[in-house]
Amino acid sequence: MTASDFPIDEVRSQFPVLQERPELVYLDSAASAQKPRAVLDAMRTHDTTHHANVHRGVHRLSQEATEAFELARRRVQHFLNAPEEREVVFTRGTTEALNLVAHSWGGANLRAGDRILLTELEHHSNIVPWQLVAARTGAEVVAARVHDDGSLDLDDWKAKLADGVKVVAFNHVSNALGSMQPVHQLCAWARDAGAVSVVDGAQGAVHAPVDVVALGCDFYALSGHKVYGPTGIGALWGREALLEAMPPYQGGGEMIDQVSFEASTWAELPAKFEAGTPAITQAVGLGAAVQWLHELGRERAAAWEEHVLAVGTEALAEVEGLRILGTAQPKASVLSFVMDGLHPQDIGTLLDEQGIAVRTGHHCAQPLMKRFGVPATTRASLGVYTTPAEVLRLAKALKTVRRILG
Repeated sequence: MTASDFPIDEVRSQFPVLQERPELVYLDSAASAQKPRAVLDAMRTHDTTHHANVHRGVHRLSQEATEAFELARRRVQHFLNAPEEREVVFTRGTTEALNLVAHSWGGANLRAGDRILLTELEHHSNIVPWQLVAARTGAEVVAARVHDDGSLDLDDWKAKLADGVKVVAFNHVSNALGSMQPVHQLCAWARDAGAVSVVDGAQGAVHAPVDVVALGCDFYALSGHKVYGPTGIGALWGREALLEAMPPYQGGGEMIDQVSFEASTWAELPAKFEAGTPAITQAVGLGAAVQWLHELGRERAAAWEEHVLAVGTEALAEVEGLRILGTAQPKASVLSFVMDGLHPQDIGTLLDEQGIAVRTGHHCAQPLMKRFGVPATTRASLGVYTTPAEVLRLAKALKTVRRILG
């Protein structure tokens, strides 16, 4: 599959915001991707013709809503090649999914002296939940080092893994640098060490096909708004045996079997982890998004993004005083950079004045920023709708920023 096979004009025509705002160069997809018409239409149709609460309702609207909700679950199952539909738990996003694993599995299984292995590449959502459960259980959080190019130091990882680690948690793709981790190898090493593996797939799920069976992980988390779906929805896949053994994360309606004032029992998977009325319309949107991405062709989309990333990398290299952080291969569609003497916020503001949307700051990865000795970066992140012309426009605009700010 080559980039020349990718129907970029057709793809862009499916995103209303790009048609309504043709002057916009949207390079903030790692924060939140735009939604195609297929997703917007699916959510609108559900809200206007099928809205009702799901499960247990005997009337027609409730049954239709339940069918749409569970179809979305099956679509996520297919998207991840998960063995069982009941292994897919809807959450509010990757953050809640990681909290669920940390507090439910971690709270039940970690003890004083156990170690939790992370990496310096992690988003705060894959650091703080583990710190919270470590404080409660007496476990210890440790992090494997990162090389100067943004790749994980595998020797350091293996050395730390050999020392009483009970769980490893790491991202598939770094949101701050774009570095892609060797997930299959890391999970295999964890399994050999007797550790459970948790993968933050917020960025990984959108940039390449994901097969949780082939990866060999125990848990995989994703967010709807990263995969061209709505905010407020995501999913956790977990091995059935692990999910069955875990206590509920939250209590309330839907997640119970029997309740009395003496004791309660829990519903079967996945309901045990889906307390309360779910984000039904958002789940429908997530299902539509992963179906849209599947039909687009994930491998050809990845090839297109790789092509645009290469064009952008070459163009930014020509900007005076600009340094890209994260040059390891393989790498997903992120261009994170600093410019000598310039503050990222000033860069982002001047780019916005030229119609270019980027992200500035620490990207919820403060330990990684500290590792590279910078407080923040400017991050341009690509999507399936990004064109070579847009990243060339970014490079040209940055040269203007340099002239203005000196």
